[in-house]
Amino acid sequence: MAEEESLELEENEEPKSKKKLIIFGVIGLVLVLVIAGALWFFLGSSDSSESTVTDDGSVETEEAVNVGEAFYVGMPRPFLFNLPGANRSRLVEIKVQLMVRGSDDDVLIKKHIPLIEDALLTTFSSADVQKLSSLAGKDEMRQLALLNVQNTLLPVTGRKVVEKVLFTGFVMQ
Repeated sequence: MAEEESLELEENEEPKSKKKLIIFGVIGLVLVLVIAGALWFFLGSSDSSESTVTDDGSVETEEAVNVGEAFYVGMPRPFLFNLPGANRSRLVEIKVQLMVRGSDDDVLIKKHIPLIEDALLTTFSSADVQKLSSLAGKDEMRQLALLNVQNTLLPVTGRKVVEKVLFTGFVMQ
């Protein structure tokens, strides 16, 4: 009788150990697949250039646009100008920095600061008080300033040197 009980125990232990082995195997396989997927996602292939179509119809790749280290060139003095409003005139002061890529563009921008200041002042003075009072209006002004600076520098440098126009200070009284 004791032998029969021990045989029954041994028979019951074998399926449990096989089940445990299968469960651990499946968990291990899932873990390996998750790690492999994460490595593939984060490391990925080096051919991650996405092409975009610009306004003039030409195709640019992301690698061509974002080459080099970002440099920030601050304008030497803030832009100070009056804007006529409905009730009264407002005084506006904007501090601007330009983002360029590479040290060559950094030197090139510093060379053409008077031209850039003229383009920015022309853009800023054409604004109205209501637009500059809202966040959306400031973003629109920033984009307009970027386009104006790029279009002004394009005939001189032969390419779009400035990548972003950043407002680092904005006061309206």
